[in-house]
Amino acid sequence: HPRLISLMEGVEDIPGAVLDEGIDWSWESFGEYLDAVERRPHDMDLCAQLPHGALRLYVMGERAARLEEATPEDIAAMRALAVEALRDGAIGFSTSRTLNHRTASGDPTPSLRASTDELEAIALGVADAGHGVVELISDFWPDADGEFELVRTMVARTGVPLSLSLAQNHRHPEAWRDLLDRI
Repeated sequence: HPRLISLMEGVEDIPGAVLDEGIDWSWESFGEYLDAVERRPHDMDLCAQLPHGALRLYVMGERAARLEEATPEDIAAMRALAVEALRDGAIGFSTSRTLNHRTASGDPTPSLRASTDELEAIALGVADAGHGVVELISDFWPDADGEFELVRTMVARTGVPLSLSLAQNHRHPEAWRDLLDRI
């Protein structure tokens, strides 16, 4: 729980004390999380994606925080949990491969260096569920060719729709033009 709070504090700029006080952790599965959200009063319609950082931490523990490569067993577990999350109501899966997403203490998000095999397996889990979209945010730097090839291969092999975001880097202010050309 503290790792997830630190991640959300850093990525979403929500104070950790607010998260610590406001989250009751009455769930373990994604479906239970959606049930907990439903029990709280809200004035708008909500949807949720399965976040890669939380999924990796759940399956791999500290190894995810250390950016270790997932084992085949880890990957299989993440695919199965993705299927379950989508069937329980997630609209998709989101992953971050940007250095802009860091924990409150400055550590990178656990999904930063996830392998192609891991990403494809989770996207296949989305496909197995029969619906959903994969959202990916990336710096596309320093290896735009390799990163875009990963994205292209993942979509081609899984058939899952992709929502792509570019984390603009001030050192490469024209990078978005290259990404549009590739798309």
